[in-house]
Amino acid sequence: MISIIIPTLDEEKNIVSLLADINAQEHPYETIVSDGGSQDSTIAIAEKFGARIVSGTAGRGGQLRRAATIARGDVLFFLHADSKLDPDSLAAIRGALCAQPDLVGGNFDLIFDGEDGFSQWLTNFYRWFRSKGLYYGDSGIFVRRTTYDQIGGIPEWPLMEDYRFTRLMEDVGPTICLRSPPLRTSSRRFHGRHPVSIFCGWCWIHMLYYLNVSPAYMARRYYKRRQSWWRA
Repeated sequence: MISIIIPTLDEEKNIVSLLADINAQEHPYETIVSDGGSQDSTIAIAEKFGARIVSGTAGRGGQLRRAATIARGDVLFFLHADSKLDPDSLAAIRGALCAQPDLVGGNFDLIFDGEDGFSQWLTNFYRWFRSKGLYYGDSGIFVRRTTYDQIGGIPEWPLMEDYRFTRLMEDVGPTICLRSPPLRTSSRRFHGRHPVSIFCGWCWIHMLYYLNVSPAYMARRYYKRRQSWWRA
């Protein structure tokens, strides 16, 4: 069984679509929504779709880790609430893992849904980035439960927890990027922000990561700077 884990915080506008996509899957699965204190109807919607709920403080690393603790599947699939899932996605995960027993996990080819030029550039950039073995949580990370436990799980970091986790995965064994079907994600977090500021922020936070700066400090500085960076 595949355990689908979705971190949420006030995601009522996105969660219905994703949960409907999940319910269209034929492969055995369970859905766990790990909520960080939503004040809207996120939890009520998730319950209507039959998802298991785990609640706690906000922070994606901690939310993912809490959900993984109660997951029953032999594969964990971490999915953002603004993702759009193809009906054959779970079958693709299971097919890849069964066909290649040495795989520890992987992710999906990511397509940003915006129609602007920057969204299209991001899609191509992420594809190039993945060719170097680098990827993030918005591309739908999946991992064998045995591998997850072996590397100690996702760190409870407030930022870059997904990147750190994928670095650990890559150290353990081979991974795969599933090209078909791809995973679609929202470009909402880039709306109103200038492409130059987005790219500079991306470079800056990775510099801090490789300088071994505290994740808590990274998060404070990142979100503070993001509010003041150049906007279109």
